[in-house]
Amino acid sequence: MGRAKRVALPASIKWDRRPRAKAMAGWLFLIVGLLIAGLDRCTYTPRGLETDLAIYHGGIFRVVNVIDGDTFDIDVPDDQYRHTRIRLWGVDTPETAERVGEGMHYGPEASAFAKKTLLGKHVRIELSPLQTRGKYGRLLVYVYSTSTDTMFNERLILLGLGYADLRFDHVYKPQFKALEKRARHSGAGLWKNVTLADMPEWRQRYERFCVRTKAPVEESVSTNSHTP
Repeated sequence: MGRAKRVALPASIKWDRRPRAKAMAGWLFLIVGLLIAGLDRCTYTPRGLETDLAIYHGGIFRVVNVIDGDTFDIDVPDDQYRHTRIRLWGVDTPETAERVGEGMHYGPEASAFAKKTLLGKHVRIELSPLQTRGKYGRLLVYVYSTSTDTMFNERLILLGLGYADLRFDHVYKPQFKALEKRARHSGAGLWKNVTLADMPEWRQRYERFCVRTKAPVEESVSTNSHTP
């Protein structure tokens, strides 16, 4: 038999004449890169908490907008947003509505108090060293007056303008429980004539649990890992 003739490749097909060693080096580089990326993903620690603490904790900012009794905007950018939206730790004020008559019981009063007390004013912000953001990305804060150094979270609860939020664990939770007990016993604010139907859904469940089990306040709602 004679030697087989070499078949000529079409001109449109280019023969890769790179040495095999060079091709293998390229594959090796890709594999190593993927391994490094995988290890980096496993050991990555979010820097959001540290960044929030550096930017906000202990800082003084002006309140530029009041959403309702427990949610405000302050005059510092937050990533792509012009202002930072903050949510008070450990207190839940009744919801408000744009149209009159559709808000929750004492929601307009809580919102009006926040506007009167905070809007346009400078406040001092304190954060938790363990968690700074809620599930909607809002900054979770304790707000202090720069003139009296009183905590606004506490004032809302003591005046009966909001509920101590027992769903979430935080450093001042026992203190907020005690303040709510005082407000409830004195009939302050919403506690004067609130009914079960007036309360937020989570609070209605809590009240029913208390009646059913006769459990004291500190045992009636278990803490969880969710956030406001």
